[in-house]
Amino acid sequence: MKIAIAADHAGFVLKEKLRRTLAEDGHEVKDFGPASADSCDYPDYAQPVASEVAAGRADRGILVCSTGIGMAIAANKVAGVRAAPAVSEDEVRLTREHNDTNVLTLGARYVDAEQAWKMTSIFLHTGFAGGRHARRVAKIAQMEQAPGSQK
Repeated sequence: MKIAIAADHAGFVLKEKLRRTLAEDGHEVKDFGPASADSCDYPDYAQPVASEVAAGRADRGILVCSTGIGMAIAANKVAGVRAAPAVSEDEVRLTREHNDTNVLTLGARYVDAEQAWKMTSIFLHTGFAGGRHARRVAKIAQMEQAPGSQK
C-alpha cells in the first residue's frame, strides 16, 4: 500500500517510528516531513499528505501532532479527504468501517509507538462496510461541492 505520512514537531518522533515500521511491513512510504523536531506549523504538513491522498497518489495518509485534532481539521479542508483523529483501536476500526476514512491522525501526547502501530495496522487493514454507510459518505462528498463550501 502507498502511504503518505507527516507530522509536526510534537509528532516527529512518533512519525519516524511509524515510518520505519510501515516500510519494514512492506509499504511504500512517502514522508512529507518534517526532518527534525524543530517547531513548525502542522497545516504545512497536513496539506501535502491530504493532497496526495485526494489525488490518488497515496492509498492512505497518516498525520501525527500533539493531539491529532489540528491535523484532522487541516487535512479535512482538502476535498476528497476524510480524516479522523483516534485514540483507540475501536475508534479506528469504526471510522474505517462507517466513514471510509482515508487519513488517520494520531496524537503523540495520547498514544505510544506500540499503540500507534496497532491503530495504524487496523486503519490499513479494515475495509469500508458500505451499505447504509455509503449513503452517508456520499452525502459528505456532496457537501464539498455545495454552494458556500470552502473546498
